[in-house]
Amino acid sequence: MLPQEIIRKKRNGEALDAAEIQFFVDGLSDGSIAAEQVSALAMAVYFQSMDFAETAELTRAMARSGNVIDWAGEGIEGLAVDKHSTGGVGDKVSLILAPLVAACGTYVPMISGRGLGHTGGTLDKLDSIPGYNTAPGLEAFKRVVASVGCAIIGQTPELAPADRRFYAIRDVTASVESVPLITASILSKKISAGLCGLVMDIKTGSGAFMETEADALDLARSIINTAVEAGLPARAVITDMSEVLGRNAGNALEVRETIDFLTGAWRDDRLHEVVFALAAEMLALAGIEEDRQAAQSLLQAALDQGRATRVFADMVSALGGPADLVERLDDYLPPAPAVRPVFLDGEGYIATIDVRRVGNAIVALGGGRKRVEDRIDHSVGLTDIAGTGARIDSHTPIAHVHARDEAGAKAVSESLRRAFMLTEEQQELKPVICKTAAPVPSS
Repeated sequence: MLPQEIIRKKRNGEALDAAEIQFFVDGLSDGSIAAEQVSALAMAVYFQSMDFAETAELTRAMARSGNVIDWAGEGIEGLAVDKHSTGGVGDKVSLILAPLVAACGTYVPMISGRGLGHTGGTLDKLDSIPGYNTAPGLEAFKRVVASVGCAIIGQTPELAPADRRFYAIRDVTASVESVPLITASILSKKISAGLCGLVMDIKTGSGAFMETEADALDLARSIINTAVEAGLPARAVITDMSEVLGRNAGNALEVRETIDFLTGAWRDDRLHEVVFALAAEMLALAGIEEDRQAAQSLLQAALDQGRATRVFADMVSALGGPADLVERLDDYLPPAPAVRPVFLDGEGYIATIDVRRVGNAIVALGGGRKRVEDRIDHSVGLTDIAGTGARIDSHTPIAHVHARDEAGAKAVSESLRRAFMLTEEQQELKPVICKTAAPVPSS
């Protein structure tokens, strides 16, 4: 087969057969298909899409491109569950959720990714912790999950290697927002992790790849259908991303907010609601607690008793990070040289936020990638980000910029001001949980 013929076929809107998809995935894995050809096919799929059969075949092929973990040998078969988010700004949910759910009796083998486009990546956040190894190898990953209860790492060379390369190329070629490619990327990683259940956090709003709720539901149906076809029980929660989740955005800054949440130093209400909604679904899939109210009581107890914090600290230490990170945050997390407040000229209530612009501001600071090879500055980002409904005047900042230098802080401040729109009257706030049940798979 010739890669250009597969590209041409999809460009013309034709369905690819199993052999063509397998050929493409093999070429992703061994590098025999060039990056520009991968980019071309990704863009063809973006415009022409894939039907359910193609998406399921791509998912299976990428999952089979490496090993699939069997947890039976580790004694935790039937208890390995995970969550995946479609990406947002300030979304540090995974860092909180994995230790919290593990503290309630499940196991969370979480294969995460780096930032895509304007959204932050879980691995980039963890990389801000000195020594934390996001690529420990498959055996170490299994050992940490079994002993600690959770581990958050990137794709090892053994797990879905075809997706790892595809993911990086999509990030820098404007082909992220494709339902079949998002579906196959997410599920190939999760299937390779040997899960017994998966909960999807599908974002909608100005900071999400699926900006409308209808698009978010389409993605949810695609993921549920494909997961069922692959034998993986899955549920979906549609959550709002029309404002930043939490009050910090940027890698080290989100680690700090995570630890504040776990220890109870400070918890953002919307972040709390999203974490608990997803965690309750995970406990139900693992058979720990089917009743959502009872599950939330278990979760709150795990926070109040400090068990979730201990699991987080144990995970960090087991994966090479400092054992006293929680107690000595300031000694380990890198500070930005320039920290400046950002003010608006007018006054009123925040009506809307262009969250994509906020995310792009963090990328401009160096907290995200414009090219695959770009290095991340883990110290930069935003703190004290105002939410919708907040009262703002010329003395109340909409955020604090953490930048490499004064010039960077000034440039991003100008862009950030354009992301916030004010109104004279306070408007009704959007709920952060749009839908709490998984969509019924389409026929």
